[in-house]
Formats: sequence, C-alpha cells, structure tokens
Amino acid sequence: MDLGEMLAIFGPGISGAIFGAGWWFWVDAVVCSSVKTPFVHYLPGIFASLASLMFNCVRKEDIDYSPYEEGEWRLKLWLFIAYVVSFVSLAASVGLLVQDSVVATGPSSWTGVAGVLQCVFILISGLIYWISHSE
Repeated sequence: MDLGEMLAIFGPGISGAIFGAGWWFWVDAVVCSSVKTPFVHYLPGIFASLASLMFNCVRKEDIDYSPYEEGEWRLKLWLFIAYVVSFVSLAASVGLLVQDSVVATGPSSWTGVAGVLQCVFILISGLIYWISHSE
C-alpha cells in the first residue's frame, strides 16, 4: 500500500480523533474551571467547527486552479470565507487567552489555553479530513 491509500483509509479516523481531542480539551477546561465560563468563550470552538464543516463541503476535484478561467468562482469564494472564519476563530481564541491571563476575576488561564488548543485541533482535523477523503 502506498501513502495515498493509507491516508484514505486511516485519515478520517485520525481526523475524528483529533477533532474529539480538541473538544475534550475544552470540556476539561470548562468542567475544571472554578468560575462559570461565559458563553463568549464557547464561540471560537463553535465557529472553528463550522469552518471545518464549510471547507469539507468542497471536493478537491471541483476546484479549478486555472487563473484564466472564470469557472467555479463561487466555490473559491466559499473556501475563502471558510478559511477567514477559521482564522478569525483562532484569533478570537488567542484574544480570549490574553483576556483570561490579564483579568483576575475571569476564568483561569487554562480555559484560554484549552480554547486555543481546541481551535487548533479542530482546524487541523478538518484539513486532515479534507486531504484524506476521496469521492
């Protein structure tokens, strides 16, 4: 078996495990937090999951990389929006990490670190699945 076949077989499972690990970090941080975690802290992970779903709705075979053809501009726009949402969610999680570190009355720093790890793991799992799944 070559690497492509191995990735097609084990890629979705690895992707799911990484996705689950990302949400596991977040659940651990919320459960172990000594104060109630505001709903705003949940949003980066939710939007990262949504972005992962958005760019996995696009098949690799449908993307035309020719710079001179106007076909599939909606598909490229959809991917662009998905990547913008994913990086904004990552930036928001980093911002919440900084906020948790500075403010003494908010959640612990572990909640912020878990939010960043959650977004990173979710986005990595989405990319692994997008690379590995085949039609």
